[in-house]
Amino acid sequence: MSGAVSGFGMTSQRTRTRMIERLREQGIVDEEVLAAIAAVPRHIFVEEALASRAYEDTALPLGFSQTISQPYVVARMIAALRAGRQLGRTLEIGAGCGYQAAVLAQLTDEVYAIERIEPLLAKARINLRAIKQLKVRLKHADGQLGLPEAAPFDTIIVAAAASRVPPALLRQLAPGGRMILPVGGATQYLALIEHRTEGYVETRLDAVRFVPLLSGVE
Repeated sequence: MSGAVSGFGMTSQRTRTRMIERLREQGIVDEEVLAAIAAVPRHIFVEEALASRAYEDTALPLGFSQTISQPYVVARMIAALRAGRQLGRTLEIGAGCGYQAAVLAQLTDEVYAIERIEPLLAKARINLRAIKQLKVRLKHADGQLGLPEAAPFDTIIVAAAASRVPPALLRQLAPGGRMILPVGGATQYLALIEHRTEGYVETRLDAVRFVPLLSGVE
C-alpha cells in the first residue's frame, strides 16, 4: 500500500509540473500565480475516481451540477486580478470544493469564500484541512449578496456566470479594487471590473463557459 501511495505522489508531482509548463505555453506569465497553482495538490480537491485526471486542463464534475474550473481559467482569472498589484482582502463567490480558494490563499492572507450549497461547503472544509490550509474563511450564504460584514474587498472573484454584475458585489468592491466574473448565458465572457475614481470600468476578456450563478442557498 505504501508503495502505491508514494508512486501516486511521484506521478502527481510529474503531472503537476507538466500542468505548470502547459500554463506557461498558454500565456500565463505571472510566476507567483504559477507557483501558487503548483503548491496546491489539485487531486485532493476532485472526486477520488477522477484523481488521475486532476492535472488535465479541463473542468471536472464535483456533483450537485457543479464543476472544478480548469487550471488555465483559474490562472487566467487570478493573473488578471493581480496584474501589477497585490490581491489584498479577497472574496470568492462559489467556493465549490475549495480549490481556487486554496490557490488564492497562497497569494494573500485574507481570503473569504462563499458557497451556497452546504454539502459542497462541507467538502471544501475537509479538503482545506487536508492540505492544512487554515487561512480561508468559509461561509454558507447566497453569493450574489456578497459578504457585507467583511467588506470592502480589494479583490472579488466569481466562479459562476451572472446574467449581469450583482449590484451588491459592486458596492463591496473597494476603491482601486478589481473584480472578475463570467457574464452571460448561452454565450459568456470574462469581465474584469475596476473601481476607479471615475467609476466602474469594465474590460471584456476571454470567452468562457461556467455554471450559472444562482440565488438562495441549498
